[in-house]
Amino acid sequence: MGSTRRRFTPEYKAEAVQFVISSGQPVAEVARNLGIVEATLGRWVTKARENGEAKEPDLEVSERAELQRLRKEVQQLKMERDFLKKAAAFFASQNP
Repeated sequence: MGSTRRRFTPEYKAEAVQFVISSGQPVAEVARNLGIVEATLGRWVTKARENGEAKEPDLEVSERAELQRLRKEVQQLKMERDFLKKAAAFFASQNP
């Protein structure tokens, strides 16, 4: 007694993918809400993004400013982390 495989129309797939992208919710949550296997919806989203079919919402001015600020902060934190790694290695090599 095998289970029958569900088939989805291309329109349904496109709407599900667009819902994931526009809502900002995780794929797992949307899949649960729609009654779809998470991996299946994830493949649809990945395929749509690769094909350029999934349209990401444009960022607003405030979001762009925040993104730029966060990128600068990440760069600063990486530099600090690298410096601390080098300092720790230096002090570790000084103590026998």
